[in-house]
Amino acid sequence: MGKYFGTDGFRGEANIQLTVDHAFKVGRYVGWYYGREHKAKIVIGKDTRRSSYMFEYALVAGLTASGADAYLLHVTTTPSVSYAVRTENFDCGIMISASHNPFYDNGIKLLNGNGQKIEAEVEARIEAYLDGKIEDLPYATREDIGRTVDYASGRNRYIGYLISIPCRDFKNIKVGLDCSNGSSSAIAKSVFDALRAKTYVINNDPDGTNINRGCGSTHIEVLQKYVVENGLDVGFAYDGDADRCIAVDHKGNIIDGDKILYVCGKFLKSQGKLNGNTVVTTVMSNMGLYKAFESEDINYEQTAVGDKYVAFSWFGLTTGLWACAASIVACGLLGYWLMHSKTLEKYSLHKSIDSTAASAEQLSVRPGDEGVAITRLALIGNADIGGRTVEVKSADGFLDEGTPVVVVRVEDAQITVKKK
Repeated sequence: MGKYFGTDGFRGEANIQLTVDHAFKVGRYVGWYYGREHKAKIVIGKDTRRSSYMFEYALVAGLTASGADAYLLHVTTTPSVSYAVRTENFDCGIMISASHNPFYDNGIKLLNGNGQKIEAEVEARIEAYLDGKIEDLPYATREDIGRTVDYASGRNRYIGYLISIPCRDFKNIKVGLDCSNGSSSAIAKSVFDALRAKTYVINNDPDGTNINRGCGSTHIEVLQKYVVENGLDVGFAYDGDADRCIAVDHKGNIIDGDKILYVCGKFLKSQGKLNGNTVVTTVMSNMGLYKAFESEDINYEQTAVGDKYVAFSWFGLTTGLWACAASIVACGLLGYWLMHSKTLEKYSLHKSIDSTAASAEQLSVRPGDEGVAITRLALIGNADIGGRTVEVKSADGFLDEGTPVVVVRVEDAQITVKKK
């Protein structure tokens, strides 16, 4: 990480660590850098923070002063900026957001022409310019001054792309959305409505200061309660810039990133579409996820925390599944669920114990426990259950009616095994 740029761009409290002057200079350097051999085209999106408008104008001033054309997506999601860069031949993309941070923070995320986080060497050059270590850049004059273009149509094209993803519509499915009063407020409901879902939305009224405040993916309990109280089939909670989501099933159970990766990875493999047979995760993923992949003969690649590292690994492999674009994940997961007519509860992996640490003696048996949550058991071998030996397997991710071995439930670090 550099002096200003971390794993997720240049971030800090607005006009404290990240000032409007910083934004202007970032725009100046980016506009000059990408415009050395041709007139640069830069696309910009922002979230709903009050300071996002200020930073947008400063970036545009810097970009156009260096001769670049600035295309404004307005309030939109980080994945939509990446999509626009890749599909519309932009030189660079900029997203103004501090993701799940409070409203008074903000950030500048830079994306290269592939829609990935910008290269570290370019970030280093921008930092050198910010610190006055690079001589002043020339200003564009006359007809070389850049234009500012309203590009809301680019966001609409992204919405159309999301609508095209599911293999069937969501007619009569009751879907709850927590938009975190952020970027997804401009996109999510339109997508699910177009797919004929019965859409129920909360935290969809941004005012510049309420983004992520007691809502969204960092406060999943809000959506859990809403889904259960309103009898919904499924719910999705987004963060401020909608590059992540957490799902909730009809009982309020959380379907987190690991479970979503497993479901999507297994489905893509079954369809022959998991290129390279590989799923990319960060080191924060649970050991149970990797054991689940191994039992399905799915490869995985681990990276450091930060989507720039995940993206680098994924694009470097030119393969695999990278579950970062939250709206894509939501559409894909719900589509898979509909195809197989199962509730999301069936896909709960829960917490696992590493097979190298667990033993049969550590298994806790509670014959009276009627709760059944389906999970993969990390321990492999025989366990003494109530005086009789039961073989513990991980042959399949879902122990359903066709697998009459054991039903397991994981609570905290304790595994309960019960004869089916």
